[in-house]
Amino acid sequence: MAVEHNRQEAAPAADLWLILSFGFLSAMAPLSVDIYLPALPMLQRSFAADEARTLFTLSAFLIGFGAGQLFLGPLSDRFGRKRPLIGGLVLYLVASVGCASADSIGAVTLWRFLQAVGGCAVPVMVQAMVRDLFDRDQGARILSLNMLVMGMAPIAAPLIGGQVIAWFDWRAIFWVLAVFGALALICSAMLPETLSPARRIEAHPMAMILGYFELVRSRRYVGYVFGLGFYYCALFGFIAGSPFVYIVHFGVPPQYYGFLFGVNIVGMMTGSFINARIVVRRGSDTLLRIGLFIGLAGAVLLAVTGSQGLGGIAGIAVPSFVILSTLSMISANAVSGAMTLFPHRAGAASALSGALQFGMGALSGGVVGWLADGTPGPMSIVMAVSVALALVINLALVRRR
Repeated sequence: MAVEHNRQEAAPAADLWLILSFGFLSAMAPLSVDIYLPALPMLQRSFAADEARTLFTLSAFLIGFGAGQLFLGPLSDRFGRKRPLIGGLVLYLVASVGCASADSIGAVTLWRFLQAVGGCAVPVMVQAMVRDLFDRDQGARILSLNMLVMGMAPIAAPLIGGQVIAWFDWRAIFWVLAVFGALALICSAMLPETLSPARRIEAHPMAMILGYFELVRSRRYVGYVFGLGFYYCALFGFIAGSPFVYIVHFGVPPQYYGFLFGVNIVGMMTGSFINARIVVRRGSDTLLRIGLFIGLAGAVLLAVTGSQGLGGIAGIAVPSFVILSTLSMISANAVSGAMTLFPHRAGAASALSGALQFGMGALSGGVVGWLADGTPGPMSIVMAVSVALALVINLALVRRR
């Protein structure tokens, strides 16, 4: 059943149900990444791999999560949102079982890539569904509330992962993800189709993929998505480096790593709440830029403390908290702004944005692994430079209206 395009008159109860459903589904990406962060050192020992090769299991996931969106976005503009979502979740479930059964670091890497290709259907479809139903500022509000709901996942994920490996080995983590994939599949089957047949693009899928050139010709769109992509480089630089910085360098037990990681998610949820409350009144472009300037302050501090070894754990945790707390505000406003420019290509616009986020994030994680020297310096520098580039791109390409 198709839901007609009705942005302004959706019932509050229906909105709440959609927000909760979207939040649950959107937990897939942070859960899939964060739950096994405490297990990275264990995975490294299990296969006698070096740090760079172990981190490539993370990079492979990010590459698959980004690249898969480039194909699923245009397909959703032609075939609707629900069928690609269900198909992607089936692949995610199968690949999670494959990860749990892998017998080499190479097999883990391959299955993680396929797991990501399936899981990437979730953010593309969720963001496109929001665009189907709501206008720009309301869409930014819904996305912020969605991030508030899904924010529990990256708080709980490393805590769950730490407890799982305290009792079992790293394979149990992927069995947990397989169970989550099955629940997500059930949830997605209950969602309505939000793109009516009359509004679907009937072009050949390859022609629709080539339609990405229409998106990148827009100065504002490029400013939104590349600025957000660089800010995600800071996030994934932290994700790649923090397990080794906290657990190996500072000697934090793996089961307590989740608390140091989770405090940043509390900051993100706070940012989401603030953004949802005031974005309609203040405007998404204004709050986007405010978030970038706050992030820059944290980036400058982190560059100094991390590279010079100042302040111990607090010297890393405090400025990282400042940087990551504004991520949800920046993401909601940038994504909403980018998709509003191309309402007839909401799926493709969402997909390209997501591909850049995860593709650039994979690059930053790889750089952290390549530069790894046993200190917090490489992670800190990668995060600081990424935030600075995000602000520069926004100032250069996104003009205030």
